[in-house]
Amino acid sequence: MAVSLGAFAAFAASQIATPGPANMAMLSTGAAYGFRAALPFVAGVVLGKQLIIWPIGFGLMRLSDTLPGLFVALKFISAAYIIWLAWRVANMRLSTNRGAGAAPGFIAGLWVHPLNPKAWAMIVAGFTNFVEPETPSFYATFWIALTLMGIQLICHPVWTFFGDRISTLIAGQRSERWLMRSLAALTVGFVGYALVFGG
Repeated sequence: MAVSLGAFAAFAASQIATPGPANMAMLSTGAAYGFRAALPFVAGVVLGKQLIIWPIGFGLMRLSDTLPGLFVALKFISAAYIIWLAWRVANMRLSTNRGAGAAPGFIAGLWVHPLNPKAWAMIVAGFTNFVEPETPSFYATFWIALTLMGIQLICHPVWTFFGDRISTLIAGQRSERWLMRSLAALTVGFVGYALVFGG
């Protein structure tokens, strides 16, 4: 009865550190509002993943056997939400006047992972590929949750800080519009990938 923590940590790092809807949201938030103002949003994103991990760890995915249509519907609702966020990013303009408007806060961040197909796919893969049969649910869920949170606490602020640095270089320039549209397009692309290949 065990969790393959080393292998799972490597897998999780490869997923959390690479571009995806959540990282694009944090990059964009850091770019638009600055690193410090974006930190409550980042904290919400980190804790929001726990809202998926614990229910999955205690058997939520077993419902897919009896209600497969529910999970298909949730997958596409989630994708629609992330695409809507991408549309907002595409139309966002950076500003060096960071006092204009309020950055999305902790509550907004909580929704990012529960509505992120990539997050669901990654967590389900963690439980199905790195947890030995007969491992107690609490034990497995605790270590997966702790591992993911540790990696998020490293990677998510990095993406947010990168967005902050980008904005100081291109705010108000012609390249700004292309950057925001590119971020939006990448977000949509990652959602599409998660829908097709993420389970």
